Formats: sequence, structure tokens, C-alpha cells
Amino acid sequence: MAYTQLRKRRRRAIANIAPSVLDYCMYSIPIMRPKLPSADQLATYLKSIDGSRVYSNFGPLTVGLENRLAEHYGLNEGTVATVANATLGLAIALAVQQPAPGSLCAMPAWTFAASAHAAVIAGLVPYFVDVDPATWALDPDKLLDELARAPAPVGAVMPVMPFGSPLDIAGWETFRSKSGLAVVIDAAAAFDSLVPAAVPSVVSLHATKVLGTGEGGFVISTDPGIRRAVRMRSNFGFEGSRKAQAPAFNAKLSEYQAAVGHAALDEWGQTRAEWRDAADAYRNALGRSNQVFLQQGFGESWISSTCVLSFAQPAADRIEQSLADCHVETRRWWGSGAHDHPATASFPRTALPVTDVLSRSTLAVPFYRDIAEPEIGRVADAVLAAAGANR
Repeated sequence: MAYTQLRKRRRRAIANIAPSVLDYCMYSIPIMRPKLPSADQLATYLKSIDGSRVYSNFGPLTVGLENRLAEHYGLNEGTVATVANATLGLAIALAVQQPAPGSLCAMPAWTFAASAHAAVIAGLVPYFVDVDPATWALDPDKLLDELARAPAPVGAVMPVMPFGSPLDIAGWETFRSKSGLAVVIDAAAAFDSLVPAAVPSVVSLHATKVLGTGEGGFVISTDPGIRRAVRMRSNFGFEGSRKAQAPAFNAKLSEYQAAVGHAALDEWGQTRAEWRDAADAYRNALGRSNQVFLQQGFGESWISSTCVLSFAQPAADRIEQSLADCHVETRRWWGSGAHDHPATASFPRTALPVTDVLSRSTLAVPFYRDIAEPEIGRVADAVLAAAGANR
């Protein structure tokens, strides 16, 4: 049964419940419960804003956060540029590399709609390409041949780190050198697994991510010219004067968002341990199932704020319904793919057989920092039963 039909069925079943509390009453285990730093943890940083009376425009907290993020990745200052959100960060990181206006931006169909929106904002046309079945990502070694068959000139490529899983960044550095194309890594969910390089990567700091500021993001590159250009284009094109140097955006992170980012970095060690423990609990509860799988390395070598299961068979619809009947919320984060929206239906694409299989054989289950082990056990038991899995 299609996802939209499931939603309608659930809503009809509880039609007498007030709309404002409808979604909260549907599930006893929600898909996520974001947790940002407490008011007490924020207090020192908020007081510093009161003292500086700087609220935006690259204030001291924002610049300090950029420097702390660079240090987190072992980089020097001047390698991180914060932005209002990752979608604008992607658009700006594309624009600063100056791909030909109206050219194609190749990206995986297996991604969130924001990837496509960012390309459009940058003046490019999304071109959806299928992914590798093992990594769920574009393969830099195979993409050049694919692009040679593109229906129009390609100006840029946007690889995606699927649900935060690691990506061959060195391979994309080589690809950019060989192809001469603009490359931007959509690392929205990959704060923990990203290995920065000269190719710019864009990380989301949305409240739903492992490190959040409520809303926000950052562009990171070991090329200081990239950071400088991103900073300029996030601030109306201003650089050292009130003369706009290039078409630009207003995409600055506020000091209040930066305050949350500082407090989140202060507790990052504890936060990461909590995400890892929750992932370990899922791994133990699912056991050695021959039908249900976690992403490779999830909770071991890397963490993310989403737990996406894959199934040996295209059974996502059945498992989704079974969990709904148990009042457990699930999510198709990427639906049928970024190409399958009214807003993206007209954009060119290759054949997408792997994306189609992934859309029917993956499902996100409840996952948050403080999810209890009994809840994880209940979810895992329902998943295994619906999948007909052997432990």
C-alpha cells in the first residue's frame, strides 16, 4: 500500500481526535525526538550576545563556531563558512565554482528533494543518475561514462553521502581534476563521517541532525578560496565594501543559532556516545538476521541521526504497515527518490533500477539519542516478524 494511502487510513481511524494533537496520538514510538542543548547550557553564550549586542552578520559567536568546527576536523581557521541552512549552502557552493548557467547538475536520484532544489537555486538543471547498489551513492569511477551520454552539457556534480554514510572523497577529488566539472558533496547528514578535502562539502545543522543548531549548516573546504567565496555570496555579494561583487544570497547564520552550536559542541562527546549506544542496541536486537540489515558501519565507524534498515526483499510497504499497526512510526525519508516529485518530474534522468529497488526495500525506524532499549526491542521484534526473518 502506498505511503499516502497508509497515512489516509491512519487518519480516518482517529478522525475524532483534534488535528493539533493528531500526529502525536498516532504513535507510541515516534520516528525521532530531536534534543538540542538545554537552556542552562546555552546561558553563557546567550549572555555573551547580550554583552556584544551583535545578533548576525558574522558576529563573534559565529566566527568562533566556524573556528571550532574547523578544529573538530583538524583543519586551520578559514576553512569553514556557516550558512543559514544546508540547502542554501549547496546552492552557494555550486555557484562559486561557476558552472555554465542552465547546464546539468548530475546527482543521485536516491537523495532528498533539497539536493535538487539547491541545483535549481544555483541556476542549474538537476540530472538524476542511478546509484551503486552496495553504497547507495554515485560511483566516481563510472560516472564519467554516464555523463558522456547525458542529454545536454553537464556543468556540475553533486554526490550525496546517503543518510550520513562515508563517501570516497579522494575519488571525487580525482573526478573533479579529470572532468573539470564543479563538484559539491551533499554531506547534510554526515557531520560525523565526513573527511574534508578541497572539494567543498555541505553539512546540515538542522535540529534533526546529530549536531544541531535548530537550523543552519556549513560549507567546508581545505581550499581557502572556496570559503572566502562562500562567505561573500552568503552576504549579498559584499566583500570588504558595500559593493556587491557577484549575484548572491542572504544566507547568514545568526548569533543565536551559533550559540546553540557552541553548546552542542561542548557536549559532543556525550552526544556521540548516546547515538552510538542506540545504534548498538539496534544491532543487538536485530541480531544476525538474514533479511534485515543496517547500513555498513552504522554505529561502529560512523553515526547518524537516522536508522535506515534495508531488507533482502522489497518488503518496505508490508513492514511499514505492520509497524503502524503496532503504533510505531516509520519514515520513507527520500520517498521514491528525488526525481519523483511534482517539482522535479520534468528534469532529465537515466534509467533508475537501483533507486527503484531501494525505495521499496528500505525504511527508517525510530531513532533518537535517548530512545530506550525496550522500545528498540519492540521495534526490532515487529520488523523481524514482518520481514519473516531468522535471527
